Amino acid sequence: MTDRVALVTGASSGIGEATAARLHEAGFVTYAVARRVERMRGLAEAGVSTFAMDVTDDASMTDGIQRILAERGRIDVLVNNAGYGSYGAVENVPIDEARRQFEVNIFGLARLVQLVTPHLREQRSGRIINVGSVGGTYYEPLGAWYHATKFALEGFSDSLRVELAPYGIQVVIIVPGPIRTEWNTLAREHLVASSAGTAYEAQAEAVRARMESGDRPMFSSGPEVVAKAIVRAATARRPRTRYPVGRGAISVVTARRLLPDRAMDAVISRLYS
Repeated sequence: MTDRVALVTGASSGIGEATAARLHEAGFVTYAVARRVERMRGLAEAGVSTFAMDVTDDASMTDGIQRILAERGRIDVLVNNAGYGSYGAVENVPIDEARRQFEVNIFGLARLVQLVTPHLREQRSGRIINVGSVGGTYYEPLGAWYHATKFALEGFSDSLRVELAPYGIQVVIIVPGPIRTEWNTLAREHLVASSAGTAYEAQAEAVRARMESGDRPMFSSGPEVVAKAIVRAATARRPRTRYPVGRGAISVVTARRLLPDRAMDAVISRLYS
């Protein structure tokens, strides 16, 4: 497997960092990219190739893909992990911030898919692994923009899977439950900041408290759990289309499938009150 090449975005911490390390250990020639190159020093010391890439900058993405192809001549696995959560009331979150949420979580991901697909199609093989969330199956108050991107990722990935299947390219969605990473802290901080002094301040505090409880080990998992699932998806002869992973992931997905909207609304309102 030493000639197989993997690219992991958002690899400066959390799921991306753990995934890059695991893919390297599994024998992939692994490239880890993120805006914060200095945060990937440990990966570089372990033998992972690291460089800067901003998924909101087309030139950065184009140059990065061209670099990998020039150095290795191929890409076999793209792990689209870069993303963040912007929380706050729809009424209060500036539209520019909402657009940035989509730029990072959807359009940057889609642009990388556009850049690698011609090479995967020419190889008649390859895997595109999109890191989604249980947030693409359920919803929360004050989380509309984040959940909108994750719901969009579900539809995008499903369509892409059948679109690329005739060319030997497999598309997989990873669906993590609550994961203990800095994502949760940053999302909470943005929620509190965007809601301060508004009509939603008390509601934001309830949501913040619920999100904070997700950091507890009894309710969440570490990023290694997701990294292991991504490696399975990258190496399985016939990967599953979806991998719900981590504490609560399967329960949330199942509940959303079985409960009618009004019942789900009642459950969520109770959890976030």
